[in-house]
Amino acid sequence: MKTNITAGFAAILLLTSCNNKDKMLDSLADYNNSKEEQGYHFGDQLQLPKEVTDHAETVTISFGDKETSNLTVDPKFFTLGDNDVTFIIKTESGEILNQDATINVFAKNPEQNISYTVAAEYPHDPDNFVEGFLVEGNTVYESDGLDGSSQLIKYTLGSASPSLTEKQPADVFSEGCTIVGDKIYQLTYKNKIGFVYDKNSLKKISQFPLPNVIGEGWGLTYDGKNLVATDGSKNLYFLDVNDPSKVVRTVAVAGHKETYDKLNELEYHNGFIYSNIWHKPFILKINPATGEAVGKFDFTKITAENDQGNSEHVLNGIAFKGENMLVTGKNWAKIYEIAVK
Repeated sequence: MKTNITAGFAAILLLTSCNNKDKMLDSLADYNNSKEEQGYHFGDQLQLPKEVTDHAETVTISFGDKETSNLTVDPKFFTLGDNDVTFIIKTESGEILNQDATINVFAKNPEQNISYTVAAEYPHDPDNFVEGFLVEGNTVYESDGLDGSSQLIKYTLGSASPSLTEKQPADVFSEGCTIVGDKIYQLTYKNKIGFVYDKNSLKKISQFPLPNVIGEGWGLTYDGKNLVATDGSKNLYFLDVNDPSKVVRTVAVAGHKETYDKLNELEYHNGFIYSNIWHKPFILKINPATGEAVGKFDFTKITAENDQGNSEHVLNGIAFKGENMLVTGKNWAKIYEIAVK
């Protein structure tokens, strides 16, 4: 009789423990889901549900290779944008529970919607699959992609015919490019290398391996000190211009209510980085010190006029002519000069 009572009591304890465990994980999952769209800002405190705090001895947040028991959104651990984490809960009974979550961290200030007018239009070769776009004076330097037809070209703004062309090997898909002094640096999509060219002749000088952290080459610009690259993620990678295989620092980008990934073609101008978002008709104005998107250009109308119904003919060219912005896209027939209001 005593054995049966003991066994029954143990079963009740086990059932209670399972119920508590399920309630803790379910409540934490509901909490995380409810906060994902609303997001957090740096300095915010994670207010976990009572079902967790009442039965947890400790709560730790794991970021894969680092952990913290501080439930404050601290930039030492979190970045702007989406953060994939695991909550590790040690219960009062000694059990270890794991709950995966995405914690979105947003910029504190809203992006400014930047108004503009179209000041001028110039012809652009619609055969060019634009990946990198630079303007120096009235000279355009353009990196065009696609396997088997990638090239680096140079032409005068207002003329769609190149004055110089440097064809890429058939196995190279050209991507973003930027000017540093008398050199042009250019990324490749999946070859894990970059090229350096003489700006005047477009002849190749050298090549370099991309850092391992950069899975694919997308956009590239120069901020006067470092090369800045994108790889289709939310990150801006600042590279040592003298050794582009070395990452100096990484900055994640987000807006006030949005996370941004697929950052693509880049341009640095007057202390800010401008980036388009692949398959979106927007260009972000980004504070490179913090990663906060401080402004946004909406080019929906211009994109619709040029994409010919092809989803791959996206906005993908940013340059500056004085204080005016030049924009174009993949297989677009025009370059637009934009005057900011």
